[in-house]
Amino acid sequence: MILITGAAGFIGSAVACALNRRGRRDLILCDALGDDDRWKNIAGLGYRCFVHRDDLFSFLSTAPEGRAVSAVIHLGACSDTTEADMDYLLDNNVNYSISLCRWALERKRRTRFLYASSAAVYGDGRLGFSDAEELTPRLMPLNKYGFSKWMFDLWVIENGLTGSVAGMRYFNVFGPNEYHKGAMASVVFRSFPQARREGRLRLFESHRQGIAHGEQARDFVYIDEAVAMTLFLLDRPEATGFFNIGTGMPHTFNELARGLFDGLGREPVIDYFPMPEALRDRYQYFTKADMTRLHAAGYPQQADRFREHVAHYVRDYLVPGCLRLQEVAT
Repeated sequence: MILITGAAGFIGSAVACALNRRGRRDLILCDALGDDDRWKNIAGLGYRCFVHRDDLFSFLSTAPEGRAVSAVIHLGACSDTTEADMDYLLDNNVNYSISLCRWALERKRRTRFLYASSAAVYGDGRLGFSDAEELTPRLMPLNKYGFSKWMFDLWVIENGLTGSVAGMRYFNVFGPNEYHKGAMASVVFRSFPQARREGRLRLFESHRQGIAHGEQARDFVYIDEAVAMTLFLLDRPEATGFFNIGTGMPHTFNELARGLFDGLGREPVIDYFPMPEALRDRYQYFTKADMTRLHAAGYPQQADRFREHVAHYVRDYLVPGCLRLQEVAT
């Protein structure tokens, strides 16, 4: 059986869906559903049982299904990059991960353990974006969320576990099932309502010399690509250490805007507005995943389909979803 934490979340639900398409229904889904709509992400999935995150360790130690786990895909965490409560991040992103990793590796029959790290560990990128183990201790994250992810990466290194687990450093993932993420949803999702309603969208101004407004660049990765890389690593127990989950092909927010308007069948109109001062010192102006290690493990080079993916997301998911909401309202 496969245990997926954060299973009702954006990436977790997409991974579970992909495993269903492989014919896998022997899934244990774990999450805390709260009062938002993320429960809808698991409504159509096939799985053996659902476990609340607070009950997981009791379940693993007593339930027959818990003892039959052969792989853990640990995606559950606080993913809010603006979270200010460091104690909360330590509990959720570090200590919980340590406990689950220990459970997986200390069993008589070791359990494959994959977990979500983040591109946030790279900070402003001045040291590059290599997922090589030796670079990790030198990284300087820009926010508390990135620091919490970096702390667990360091724990893996300091305990000699890079040859036993796989840490996946997700870059800017976007696509269906992110609607519950609020301010942490992708710019595509958050900009879509205004772009559809008014025919224009808003982007941050640049506050860095030499970078024009909207030319801040990120390694955007479509959810289908991120899931494919995740399952590639799941299928290869020999693939251990840290792996960037990105494309290696950064794109600007202006390019993202053009893809969004492609999906709407309109010409792009972009307004730029000042970035909040509290965010300016913690903002990543450029990210580019170094994909060397994942390709060396056998994952094939991918074509650049960014603008196509943005347009597809808008045209085939966001527009139909908006139309369905209008039908319900009327």
